[in-house]
Amino acid sequence: MTPTLALFWAFSAVAVGSALLCITRKSPVASALWLVVTLFQIAALFVILDAQFIAVLQVIVYAGAIMVLFLFVIMLLNLGRAGPSDIKGPVGLAVATLLAGAVGLQLFILVRASPSHDLILPAGTLAGAEQTQGMVGLVARPLFGEYLVPFEITSVLLLAAIVGAVVLAKRQL
Repeated sequence: MTPTLALFWAFSAVAVGSALLCITRKSPVASALWLVVTLFQIAALFVILDAQFIAVLQVIVYAGAIMVLFLFVIMLLNLGRAGPSDIKGPVGLAVATLLAGAVGLQLFILVRASPSHDLILPAGTLAGAEQTQGMVGLVARPLFGEYLVPFEITSVLLLAAIVGAVVLAKRQL
């Protein structure tokens, strides 16, 4: 197994695990934070696939802006915890140490790994397009061309979610 393939499986396993934790948590804030972990793992998978621009967009747009919106809505609706559910004592320390070790191991492997020759694009595949319009242009042209309507529908849905959260919060006051 190549180091890149091992990294792929490691990041994929953490992404699936954190997605499961996201949907099984009782606290909405904890669920949102597990979703942030999932989104960071997906960004790492994009880096492994040599799509750094998409990875940066993943972190900035989804893990950053959208998650701030989710947390804002959660706080606006005042969805608190049902009760104390923090893991404390030796069990909490063991879980924290295990998670920190897993993240440290991933970072260590990521720093030492080099891209596999299978993942490197053949010469001339993207080079001509990159020289004329750059990587941002390659992503922006289809996004604001053929995918403009879905992009705008998504923005309207997010706006509707914000308005709905404000209406629900005002109703409870």
